[in-house]
Amino acid sequence: MKVLVLGSGVVGTTTAYYLNAAGHDVTVVDRCDGAGLETSFANGGQVSVCHSEPWATPSTPLRALKWFGRKDAPLLFKLRMDPALWGWTLRFLINCTASRSRENTEKALRIAAYSRDCLQNLRKETGISYDHREQGILHIYRDQKEFDGAAEAAETMRQHGLQRRMVNPDECAAIEPALSAVKSNLVGGYYSPDDESGDAYKFTDGLAKIAESKGVQFKFGTSVRCIETDGNKVSGILTDKGRLQADAYIVSLGSYSPLLLKPLGMKVPIYPAKGYSVTLPIEDKSKAPITSLTDDEHKIVFSRLGDRLRVAGTAEFSGYNTQIENDRPYGILRQALSLFPGCANPDKAEFWTGLRPKTPDSVPVIGSTVLSNLYLNTGHGTLGWTMSCGSAKAISDLISGKNPEISLSGFGAERF
Repeated sequence: MKVLVLGSGVVGTTTAYYLNAAGHDVTVVDRCDGAGLETSFANGGQVSVCHSEPWATPSTPLRALKWFGRKDAPLLFKLRMDPALWGWTLRFLINCTASRSRENTEKALRIAAYSRDCLQNLRKETGISYDHREQGILHIYRDQKEFDGAAEAAETMRQHGLQRRMVNPDECAAIEPALSAVKSNLVGGYYSPDDESGDAYKFTDGLAKIAESKGVQFKFGTSVRCIETDGNKVSGILTDKGRLQADAYIVSLGSYSPLLLKPLGMKVPIYPAKGYSVTLPIEDKSKAPITSLTDDEHKIVFSRLGDRLRVAGTAEFSGYNTQIENDRPYGILRQALSLFPGCANPDKAEFWTGLRPKTPDSVPVIGSTVLSNLYLNTGHGTLGWTMSCGSAKAISDLISGKNPEISLSGFGAERF
């Protein structure tokens, strides 16, 4: 079967890889000049199955109100006339109930845990290298109330068979020696030994090259203008370089997916959550972390990528604005250097911003549509790197006429 994948981020590229492995003739289309150059380019680097709980929880609205008006708020809404944002926010609030939070957590964990297994198998199959580390993820806390509140999430992970154990400040420093200088400021942490980290861009770029060597065609520098239909199926894709046709089509365009789907009458509530990252070349290895960390108080993650330290965080709802606003990344940089003073020279910091495609329930959209040959694999939010391989393998199985190895119940666009 000839399959056309729209988007070459980590989700689109892994989708192309698995489809090719299943025997399909695959072409990938992307407006960028290479794979992984937008949202996948400089993310936090974590493959964080044990941090897959949804944003929408009973406690989120109150937290958001406390952060309101703060320029350095982990979650920032820029108020303006944006019907898409207001509609998304209403759906988000509807999901902030205990029952929906439990349901959404189960779905997110289902795809995330499966995806980590797929990633490990893919790594063995291909030998791909991407500065990955299998040393777990440590969540640290300075506030006792926040630490106590995290116990419920940890118990949820354990109930689903995942390891997320409580550790005291001394144990935090034993897991990550670079925390020794600040351990007196910590009240404790939670450690997920089975989680991983790695450079999502290096992975995506490397996998694209592997896929290309196996016959996948990548049409870079090609912008998709619209999806053309004939009756209940897609008849072709119109691009700025001409018209493309296939037997099946997959939309993996992240935050831009709903813009392409709206003219078809498909209103998929994916909204861009703008995030920032700072990449620092490490100058003193003894002062830089080797374990991936999450600072839950400030909603910032740290990943050691070879001789670089990647620090990422914040979520800003400001539409499709991709401009870097200095107060946001500088706040991330300050937190990094306060936690790991002397590890790097701030004058050499590289700033980046990208749009994470968030659904109101923090569950990606994976599956078929009302058009018989159009499929969706998008809306992974901050967990695109974590969920990419699993969602790609599942959609590949679906298109190939096989039963996916996990249930895709609850992942379709029809839930909205």
